[in-house]
Amino acid sequence: MITTIKYTDQLVARCRKGEQRAQMELYNKYQKAMYNTALRIVNDTAEAEDVMQEAFIIAFLKLDTFKGNSTFGAWLKKITVNLSINSFNKRSKFREVSYTDQFNDEVYEEIGIDSEEETKNKKVQRILLAMRSLKENYRIALNLHLIEGYDYDEICEILKISPSNCRTTISRAKESLRTKLLENGK
Repeated sequence: MITTIKYTDQLVARCRKGEQRAQMELYNKYQKAMYNTALRIVNDTAEAEDVMQEAFIIAFLKLDTFKGNSTFGAWLKKITVNLSINSFNKRSKFREVSYTDQFNDEVYEEIGIDSEEETKNKKVQRILLAMRSLKENYRIALNLHLIEGYDYDEICEILKISPSNCRTTISRAKESLRTKLLENGK
């Protein structure tokens, strides 16, 4: 049996030869994860879909720049995160007022939780919903650090902020999240 990493490497090699089936297999393999990554940053389903699509287009067009120093998924995730941050920054200049009914099941779909997970893990739902209500810079910093797994140096580079500002932002974001969870837990 071929390992997942080797199989992915074979798909990448086939994509470099222009095989559309291999592109589709990579798309099917990573599209949900990249969509959820984008959604956690841009906080808008349609925008997350656009970012995800653009990430795949860029990845397939720039496949020759993929050196294999990391996995294809990690490389694609970095593209997705960067596009998501850019999209969020553009959108935040033209802030829209939107309404989201937090008691509607659609909220869980928007944050990447399907109905089966909904019943299994109420704590995760509570935390993710509380994170959505944080200030935008706190929400993005926490998502990058806690959910996406980036370290402080990587977050500084992505958000273009100083290391001290990064540590302060994440610390304040965690405290704000703690406060919201305690308020909602009563």
